[in-house]
Amino acid sequence: MEQMNLFDDRRQTAPLASRLRPGTLKDFVGQEHLLGKGKVLRQLIERDQISSMIFWGPPGVGKTTLASIIAGQTKADFINFSAVTSGIKEIKEVMNQAEQSRRMGIRTVLFVDEIHRFNKAQQDAFLPFVEKGSIILIGATTENPSFEVNAALLSRCRVFVLKALEEKDLVKLLSHALANPSGFGGQNVHITPTQIEAIAAFANGDARTALNTLEMAVLNGEISAAGITVTNEGLEQCISKKSLLYDKNGEEHYNLISALHKSMRNSDPDAAIYWMMRMLEGGENPLYIARRLVRFASEDIGMADSHALQVTVAAYQACHFLGMPECDVHLTHAVTYLSLAPKSNALYTACEACKKDVRNMRAEPVPLQIRNAPTRLMKELEYGKGYEYAHDTEEKLTHMQCMPESLKDRHYYHPTEQGEELDVKKRFEAIRKWKG
Repeated sequence: MEQMNLFDDRRQTAPLASRLRPGTLKDFVGQEHLLGKGKVLRQLIERDQISSMIFWGPPGVGKTTLASIIAGQTKADFINFSAVTSGIKEIKEVMNQAEQSRRMGIRTVLFVDEIHRFNKAQQDAFLPFVEKGSIILIGATTENPSFEVNAALLSRCRVFVLKALEEKDLVKLLSHALANPSGFGGQNVHITPTQIEAIAAFANGDARTALNTLEMAVLNGEISAAGITVTNEGLEQCISKKSLLYDKNGEEHYNLISALHKSMRNSDPDAAIYWMMRMLEGGENPLYIARRLVRFASEDIGMADSHALQVTVAAYQACHFLGMPECDVHLTHAVTYLSLAPKSNALYTACEACKKDVRNMRAEPVPLQIRNAPTRLMKELEYGKGYEYAHDTEEKLTHMQCMPESLKDRHYYHPTEQGEELDVKKRFEAIRKWKG
């Protein structure tokens, strides 16, 4: 258990990320969806009207920093609590202290870092004190609170989702670090905009990683009478990447993902693996690539090989579990499978054709025969009248019309003869022939 001293100045002996931790919302970078002008969280902090809340987001996006800003702005007692080093005994001590303060009319704000590390019994210990207002709980977690925080406790907290920082935010943060006296201001550091962008790309939305990498690059820079110069070779060693110029938001990003997609569509696994690895080595988030593969599995393969979707979803999960560099082989597995699988865009064309009708035509009412009728009134209005239960027939088929009248002759799905979709086509044609 620590009081406010967690956020006290430790200046030059502390890591760069700690020295530059902002103390006000004015200096905070990112999370505009929560902290922009007029946004709810910003107003709660500025008015010192915070209630129990959970900050949920990936590492290095500002969860602890927001707690430090609240600590500096609130008129309540602020206590920092770590789920890593504290147990039931420490919780009870803090709760007793908070209860005594409440009786004296003093609020207590309790910040719990990594709240997901507390077990159920530990989390339950907070509950009665949150309920009666002895404490205002602020929890920070990198895990989904729906799974990691007790439902009873979670229901009494507002959840604010913090997002990975955008590269422009990280570039702004790094530039501030180079100019700020608490950072490298006054040390005459020579670093190019391209190198700063490379660090921002490598950090993958994590401010702490970005600042730590900058600090390492400067400490390993070339020292001369003119100051400290960050070299490309030194920076490459710091970020362990060969490609320093890959811009995830620029033209080259879209060129490479296009090259990957079209290589797989053209059944060229060697080219697909190459373009995928170019992206990974350039600092691309493997989950972004995995998401594109999941889309490809249905858009370009579909019913020709439905296993493709299973393979890509499994690859996404593997990337989520392992991260880089271990997950590169799982992405290679998926890219190779997709490249060699039979191709069909029948699902994509069906999706787009139906989407066009839904958007451009009137919203047709659901035919009475396929409406649900859970109430007496609905039955009196003939909801469900004429419904034919397919399982009651030998063929498991009926002649019942499910499309609205104006669309009864519309067909969206046109199966190809590629791979397993040939069997699907035969089955589909047999069904249509039977229905007449």
